[in-house]
Amino acid sequence: MRICILGGDGYLGWPTAMHFSARGHEVVAVDSMVKRYWEAVVDVAPLEPTPLLQGRAAHWYKKTGKVVEVVIGDIATDPGLLHRLFRDYQPDVIVHYAEQPSAPYSMMNQNAAIHTQQNNIIGNLNVMFAMHDYCPQAHLIKLGTMGEYGTPNIDIEEGWIEIEHKGRKDRMLYPKKAHSLYHLSKVADSNNLEFGCRIWNLAVTDLNQGVVYGIDTLEMGKDPELRTSFHYDDIFGTVLNRFVVQAAVGSPLTVYGNGGQTRGYLNIQDTLQCVELAALHPAKAGEFRVFNQFTEQFSIMDLAKKVQKVSLLYDLDVTISHLPNPREEMEQHYYHAIHTGLPELGLQPHHLTDEVIAHMLDRAICAKETVRSVGLLPRVTWKHGMDDKGITGVVRE
Repeated sequence: MRICILGGDGYLGWPTAMHFSARGHEVVAVDSMVKRYWEAVVDVAPLEPTPLLQGRAAHWYKKTGKVVEVVIGDIATDPGLLHRLFRDYQPDVIVHYAEQPSAPYSMMNQNAAIHTQQNNIIGNLNVMFAMHDYCPQAHLIKLGTMGEYGTPNIDIEEGWIEIEHKGRKDRMLYPKKAHSLYHLSKVADSNNLEFGCRIWNLAVTDLNQGVVYGIDTLEMGKDPELRTSFHYDDIFGTVLNRFVVQAAVGSPLTVYGNGGQTRGYLNIQDTLQCVELAALHPAKAGEFRVFNQFTEQFSIMDLAKKVQKVSLLYDLDVTISHLPNPREEMEQHYYHAIHTGLPELGLQPHHLTDEVIAHMLDRAICAKETVRSVGLLPRVTWKHGMDDKGITGVVRE
């Protein structure tokens, strides 16, 4: 297949490019590199240096003889980029990761919120129009998020829900109660994509993904020239990454609130599995298909205790500290999300074992001299955003 990966420089984008390339598909990776700028703006960096997309693609070719073509450009500000690419390349599959991925970033201030929604919603619309005009037969695999749903007091279905109201029945998109302005941009994407399927006959799979963890994939091996980013900070990091790094440097594991917040999680290797399964079993023309993409559910305290347990094997004296929750969210809640679609297609999950956490902790200990204290504690609150003193280089326009 001809596969176009939007957001090819990212944590998931580059491993996905290698994964498909290794299996003999033609791959083009598109990225504006803007996330590296966002990282500099909020004064954070990955645990280990992440080579540029062009360098990784060149090293991949040198190592395997397989080509990942690289296109540098911004799909949100340059719709002509996608027009030209889709017209000339005629992709069979488009994997869309190219969005601002951080809830805290979207809540920093008005400028960051507007930029998040413009970047994500307009970029997604540009993908839709370019598909409609130049490759309507392609299958779009769009990375959504479980955060679109929020924490409703009923089971979370896979995208759609059958309802009965005053004696009448209908099948409708599941109601959303998003956690942040970032998550709201994803809700808008989902609504727009469903419209595109219904009106333009597009074929779309929306992968509502849980929180991803993990450092390595099969294609990366132990080659530092092929690694992906590992973020542990308060803006672009995830909670498990943060706990692992805090354990490595001897800081308390910072649990927001009482730690009862429960979400879905999956290993990065399972993200690649899910995207590949979706590509090999595409949605039909006119179908807006939704999969809830996660393999296990944990609370924040579950994760903290897992990391604390593994840290004992390293003679690390790891404590758990509770901080006032900077987010506006329920800390004790019902959470039961349905996720049957991908297992039915053949997903074989990698579970969060002590060995997986130990591998992450090994890497964090080896790189602990690079760990920056900036971002180990939260700087953004949902009520008040981020004080300008906590940022480097942010300009309010």
